[in-house]
Amino acid sequence: MVKSEINPASRRLIVTLATWGGAGYLPVAPGTWGSLVALPLWWGLSQAGPLGYGLGVAAVLALALWVAGPAQEILGRPDHGAIVIDEVAGQLITLAGMALTWQNALAGFLVFRLLDIFKPWPIRWLSRGPSGSLEVVIDDVMAGVMARLVLEVFLSTDDADFHRLIFYLC
Repeated sequence: MVKSEINPASRRLIVTLATWGGAGYLPVAPGTWGSLVALPLWWGLSQAGPLGYGLGVAAVLALALWVAGPAQEILGRPDHGAIVIDEVAGQLITLAGMALTWQNALAGFLVFRLLDIFKPWPIRWLSRGPSGSLEVVIDDVMAGVMARLVLEVFLSTDDADFHRLIFYLC
């Protein structure tokens, strides 16, 4: 789709969704803001039970896949920093099924951001594809899955030495 083929109303909708209502335009570290604004949605979707949460995450992923590619064209840059709907999806994946506590919110936020920023394998490998919607979204989905696995291991043990080790590794 070429920029000129997208009508003005659709352009506004695409950019509004891709920037998660403009959160992607907040100063300094837009991806961090995108992850942060996902936290109220995590709380709200968690109230809907596992099925509701899963459907909510699926809806965010579908929207992300629909808007990320066209938003890149509209904004004029591949994986433009203002596109944060992928961070919202990744953060929701990270926090899936976790108890609604500030400790879980903080741990999930920090682990997801670290993985999203530093992009260890296979996250970096996944983000190197051609510049389309899937390539914008897939690295954040993988960062969310990996962050959730780290949290699961970290939170499932009472060994203080293990907790310190994970803390220093992150």
